[in-house]
Amino acid sequence: MAWWSDLVDEQPEFAERVRARFAVRKHGTMATLRRDGSPRISGTEFDFDAEHLRLGSMAGARKAMDLRRDPRVALHCPTEDAPDDPTAWEGDAKISGVAHEEPPGEDGSHRFRIEVTEVVLTRVGDPPDHLVIESWHPDRGLRRRERR
Repeated sequence: MAWWSDLVDEQPEFAERVRARFAVRKHGTMATLRRDGSPRISGTEFDFDAEHLRLGSMAGARKAMDLRRDPRVALHCPTEDAPDDPTAWEGDAKISGVAHEEPPGEDGSHRFRIEVTEVVLTRVGDPPDHLVIESWHPDRGLRRRERR
């Protein structure tokens, strides 16, 4: 089992770049699984602290019901268009994990702490003829590859 703090402890520079991508705007995207197994995409806000990545939803939200039934989740940072110089683009970050429900808020809202199973940061390389893909898994650490 790995939490956000495990990534920060093991790869602090990579974790900070990923966190920065999630902080470019308030709302990102999450994918959950519906009862029939089909995907559901929802907007959400992310909360990073020293130890955990958390997300929440209003009481009774479909995405929360999805996570209660099947806690697997994929998160995508807010998207930004690449600048005119694609090598200046900081990239896109994605986090896959397992949601663990925490006690509800006073208003009945749902809160989930995310167990991290994969973190990926993708950006344009220099020269801009390839992608640079960095990925971290708790069992194998950080890897970097290029795709042309």
